[in-house]
Amino acid sequence: MGHAVTFYGVISEERFEKLKSLKLLVCDIDGVFSDGRIYLGNDGEELKAFHTRDGYGIKALVNSGVDVAVITGRDSKIVQNRMTALNVKHIIQGQENKADAMAELCARLGLNPNQVAAIGDDMPDLGMYQYADTKIAVKDAHPAVTREANWITTKPGGFGAVREVCDIVMQALGTLDTLHGASV
Repeated sequence: MGHAVTFYGVISEERFEKLKSLKLLVCDIDGVFSDGRIYLGNDGEELKAFHTRDGYGIKALVNSGVDVAVITGRDSKIVQNRMTALNVKHIIQGQENKADAMAELCARLGLNPNQVAAIGDDMPDLGMYQYADTKIAVKDAHPAVTREANWITTKPGGFGAVREVCDIVMQALGTLDTLHGASV
């Protein structure tokens, strides 16, 4: 089989074709949407940095008809606010067993693994892979995650990896050049 050319290089034609049936992208937060660092202030405040390009990609992907979910082991108002602003429907926080959360989400939505992609960066994310045919690791993911992934982004977590995935999915769907809107 051949290869599909994207803005980020080539991926297998088989993987590219499978993206056309994608109904759900499930993302970890820390290390995927962010660079994995958590800034803590003296008074307990927590800060995270999110890339606006990732935000635009998520909004465009949702507008392309692909549902987006996040599953994270931590519980954070920052995550709730950011994902709500991006029109993410499924925000699952404080879930250390991501396999159980993913199984419940896919069952509730009536999706099978060939309709699901999951993107992660560290070992707790491996549980999501058993429910996703498209197993994505960010460029700087833990080696155990890259070993299990069938797609590794060219961008690291927090620096455009999510946008890369969104762009390639939209390219496969034929919607990449048709969506426009405000960056967030």
